[in-house]
Amino acid sequence: MMERPRVLFVCTGNAVRSQMAEGWLKSLAGNSVEVLSGGTQPWQVHPFAIKVMAEAGIDISGQRAKHVSIFADKPLDFVITLCDGARDECPLFSGAKRLLHWPVHDPSFDGTVADERLAAFRTARDEIRNRINGWLAEDPFE
Repeated sequence: MMERPRVLFVCTGNAVRSQMAEGWLKSLAGNSVEVLSGGTQPWQVHPFAIKVMAEAGIDISGQRAKHVSIFADKPLDFVITLCDGARDECPLFSGAKRLLHWPVHDPSFDGTVADERLAAFRTARDEIRNRINGWLAEDPFE
């Protein structure tokens, strides 16, 4: 039996972008891929990230922020950083077969009222979905 490919998404706080990416890839690839996420300075999963993913039919409310160092000894097929800070701070994953960088704007500090903030989170959510769909269309696990 062949092992499932293992993908790690990394952003600074593991609170928004990498959590959304984890949710999207789990939803789009199903059990064919093991999906992980971590942060270089983990915080907590942002409630707006949970809300906008739920709007798309994906429940990430059970996901938790983790420090990326817990994955240092795991064999990884892909490490995908979602911000420049994570790319610059990310420990070297010598066992990773591929390192990718998909910078996505952090919506955490956008807007002053809930509607503006949610719009920024939806934009990030949709950008991440589009990146993952495009990547999966390239058949990266073959």
